[in-house]
Amino acid sequence: MDSDAQAQLDALDGTLRGVESVLDVDQMRKTAADLEEQAAAPGLWDDPEYAQKVTSRLSYLQGELRKVTSLRTRVDDLRVLFELAAAEDDADTLAEAKAELVTLGREIGELEVRTLLSGPYDEREALVTINAQAGGVDATDWAEMLLRMYTRWAERHGYPVEVYDTSYAEGAGLKSATFAVKAPLAYGTLSGEHGTHRLVRISPFDSQNRRQTSFAGVDVVPVVEQTDEIDVPDDEIRVDVFRSSGPGGQGVNTTDSAVRITHLPTGIVVTCQNERSQLQNRARAMEVLKAKLLERQRQEEAAKIAGLRGESTTSWGTQIRNYVLHPYQLVKDLRTEVETSNTDGVLDGDIDEFVEAEIRWRRQQEQADAR
Repeated sequence: MDSDAQAQLDALDGTLRGVESVLDVDQMRKTAADLEEQAAAPGLWDDPEYAQKVTSRLSYLQGELRKVTSLRTRVDDLRVLFELAAAEDDADTLAEAKAELVTLGREIGELEVRTLLSGPYDEREALVTINAQAGGVDATDWAEMLLRMYTRWAERHGYPVEVYDTSYAEGAGLKSATFAVKAPLAYGTLSGEHGTHRLVRISPFDSQNRRQTSFAGVDVVPVVEQTDEIDVPDDEIRVDVFRSSGPGGQGVNTTDSAVRITHLPTGIVVTCQNERSQLQNRARAMEVLKAKLLERQRQEEAAKIAGLRGESTTSWGTQIRNYVLHPYQLVKDLRTEVETSNTDGVLDGDIDEFVEAEIRWRRQQEQADAR
């Protein structure tokens, strides 16, 4: 094996050992074994919500363990492959080994990023809300494109998605949408997507084919758990019921089952209309409201601590990424400067490069603030 390949393989081996240590693979195996016992309990599904959490967590841990085990086997096998190529002076085997080295480097790097998610809520599921902003019908169409982008991203990873609310615009697209990504670490993974996303393209709604700039906001909050102390007194909310709407504003439900909850002290408004009954929609809407209040509480606490330290907090309401489809093809993140000309791939959910760069960037910012 040449010295360059040896050095790269040794570096990958060291990175993987670090990942295995941070993840605590032995503890993961013990936790998975405990969850397997819980999943096999006869009365598990007497409480469907608890059962769903147990099976979801077990599935996630089993997947992560398979991933780590597979990477360790491949690193060890690759060392043997390089030695075999050198011993037999086989150019084809050497080329295969070098290609696998590149692939392993990328996959171990992706796993390493997950170890950077150590915030207090990072391990939770995520609630994502998309709102059309400036740009008229192009902005509502853009909001629908972003909803598809994130749901396709979740599908690529096998993460379940539950859409709580889709508020359709009169012309095309969505005024807003709220959905949950039901996977461990979903909040930590997606929290960097919070902000304004800008689209530049030839408008499909303009008869003169003029270029149009439109904006949509993405809000990401952690799902509330039973241990969170989020109290919402009845006298602090206003509950309105209305008829669910479909594309073009048409009614899709003959009963007033959709629910809108307004939190009077903060002005936060949430809606849910995708469940079948008013009771279910109200329960989902309260989940979303509590999640938004939890995030507001977290931000206030962070601002208070930063103020005591004499620091300034980062504004999350700013533009974070440009998607340019005309006159050239480019998606560029304004914080990490990661960019790609593969706009079709990005809009089809291939956003891992941006998500991983955001996680690394956020960790660097946190480390810089701690100094």
